[in-house]
Amino acid sequence: MSALLNQHVLVLNRLWQAVNVCTARRALTLLFQGHAQAVFNAPDGSFRTFNFTEWRDFSGTAPGDEAIQAISFRIRIPRIILLLIYDRLPKKEVKFTRHNIFERDKNMCQYCGKVFERKDLNLDHVIPRDRGGPTTWENIVCSCIECNTKKANRTPQEAGLNLIRKPKRPKWRPFVQINFSLHRHDSWKHFIDLAYWNVELGEDV
Repeated sequence: MSALLNQHVLVLNRLWQAVNVCTARRALTLLFQGHAQAVFNAPDGSFRTFNFTEWRDFSGTAPGDEAIQAISFRIRIPRIILLLIYDRLPKKEVKFTRHNIFERDKNMCQYCGKVFERKDLNLDHVIPRDRGGPTTWENIVCSCIECNTKKANRTPQEAGLNLIRKPKRPKWRPFVQINFSLHRHDSWKHFIDLAYWNVELGEDV
């Protein structure tokens, strides 16, 4: 049962836009509390919504590996839920974290262009901190140990190095692009594709 309750469920806002992924346990809680409806992808390709009572009744025909047994009833694990109140998209600002800098630079040294394991990369201030260089998206890049040592406490120009690309704050992308590594159910495809085609593109596309 615990494995089923930990499965991923796609979360849509009330405008049917993909905004998050949660566990089945959380999805069933939202469904029970009346904050969400279950979304079922019917064989004809249409999508039907169910409140908790309707979903419980509908679950009677669910295959054994898609439902859990509660004390007095069986309930199907939803693959998608629709929030009844939330109509916003996730906050557009990408957090300034070590992980997201590695993601932006694709684990590539921004001086020599080689890709490394993250443990073999440093975060380098393009303009050194003691020269007034800030710790911001626009002044931090991934750098391999060799290039970092060569650059030392100098600007790239002083060290005879060239940046592959100018560092900048990443464009916001929907959560679905971040979470493509998750196991996805086939019924997600419609909403994932919508999010993909509606994403704001950067100037480099």
